[in-house]
Amino acid sequence: MALRSISLVLTATCLLAGVAAPHALAEPAAVPVVRPVLVAQIPHDPNAYTEGLELDGGTLYEATGLAGKSDLREVDPNTGVVRRSVPLPGNYFSEGITVVGDRIWQLTYQNGVALEWDKATLTLLREVSVPPDFGWGICPVGDRLVVSDGTGRLRFVEPGTLEEVGSVDVTRDGNAVTGLNELDCVDGQVWASLWPSDEIARIDPTTGKINLVADMSGLFAGQDRTVEQVFSGIAHVAGDEFLVDAKKWPSMYRVRIDG
Repeated sequence: MALRSISLVLTATCLLAGVAAPHALAEPAAVPVVRPVLVAQIPHDPNAYTEGLELDGGTLYEATGLAGKSDLREVDPNTGVVRRSVPLPGNYFSEGITVVGDRIWQLTYQNGVALEWDKATLTLLREVSVPPDFGWGICPVGDRLVVSDGTGRLRFVEPGTLEEVGSVDVTRDGNAVTGLNELDCVDGQVWASLWPSDEIARIDPTTGKINLVADMSGLFAGQDRTVEQVFSGIAHVAGDEFLVDAKKWPSMYRVRIDG
């Protein structure tokens, strides 16, 4: 039997059996990429090397980085005015933050410690030893915290001890990703900035699959940027609205992400 005849027979057999022929299998749909809708542009300290944002009630908390210059700030989310700030001890280099009840967890870059603060007073309560490469971003999902470390893996840790209890590898369109940075957890999904791009990915933490990407590059279009001014901050406001920011940027942006 000719090869063409064999192919036709195989196709017909598959269709009669209710099974698609091999060449008829559909490719999985690519993850949708959306652009945000600008709601407001808010002043921001251009000297703030933003590493993390967290909105809690009417208060915005911001972590700024660089060794010996890092601090934890309380900021007015509507005006960008810094209400109060406290420096990190020593030469710690701050990374992301998250609010858990009446506490704030703050990560550090390769310093081997995470800091736990009293939210009401911004008083440092304790330093917890962690691996040097422990985390860039952090947020609560379910009864655990999820932590990024600049790779394509998310770690799950206990909220009181930061002890690792699991992990998941993140993929986009079936391919491995890297550069998971600042995190914010919303309705059981993990939003992560993809360093060093201007993209945010929404991730299902049970599978690691990215199901939506938001491209923030249009917010900075036509403006000069230095190599330091990397997109870095995400803070959920309500519904589909977020506050987003870049390092040493003179503005932060309130946006709506549809999808």
